[in-house]
Amino acid sequence: MEAGETPSGGLGGELDRIESAVDAGDTDLSRLGFWRLVALIKRDDELIERYAQQVGRIDAKAFRVGVRIRIPVWAGNLLMAVGLAIGFGGFVLAAVRGTHNFTFEYDAPLAGIGLLVAAGAWDVAVHSPTHWLVGRAVGMRFLSYFLRTATAPPGLKTDYASYLRTSPVARAWMHASGAIATKLVPFLVLALASVTGIDAPGWAIVVLWVLGIGQIFSDVLFSTRKSDWKKVRRELAVARARERIRAGA
Repeated sequence: MEAGETPSGGLGGELDRIESAVDAGDTDLSRLGFWRLVALIKRDDELIERYAQQVGRIDAKAFRVGVRIRIPVWAGNLLMAVGLAIGFGGFVLAAVRGTHNFTFEYDAPLAGIGLLVAAGAWDVAVHSPTHWLVGRAVGMRFLSYFLRTATAPPGLKTDYASYLRTSPVARAWMHASGAIATKLVPFLVLALASVTGIDAPGWAIVVLWVLGIGQIFSDVLFSTRKSDWKKVRRELAVARARERIRAGA
């Protein structure tokens, strides 16, 4: 079935087939043709209204089977808040031991470590909450935080029914928001260090610049093909397709 082709059994019949397969334990949604159907549904408001609930239900079922480590959204946001607090503590350490305005003795290594702790903690902790804030602002709901592997950063699972019911441009902004927030963190730490007068050691400044620029290059090389920026491009393509359909109507 091509991307723009309606399945011979009808969308409803195909979704029923896929949902039955998922209920039977087959959660390979790509192989089942689920995402090709979703791509068709995204282009038409009437199809979205008719099938969004079932699409969201199928996606959630497959997600629950495929991802074992899940926690409620409120608990995930609380953990991210702890991460933000750890980053703030690191920055306070850098400010206290990296300036000459306090009674503590100046300690360049501690100042550098504090800045890197701030950057590392904020880098992890701002990503998913930014997705959540922007998503909630445009009407999306979320199911849970999750970990696919022990070394992967935490993810935030959307409720796909509410995701479909928002505009493709809004969906693109939701995906972009977390990526943008993460990329800004090292430069924000550098700016705050400069504004607050932290006399950071050169090695810490170099590491922060490498982290900031490295993340940008990583996004350019990889994220446009498999992560947030891939999804941004996908949803903007949907927006353009919908405009073409409206123009031709």
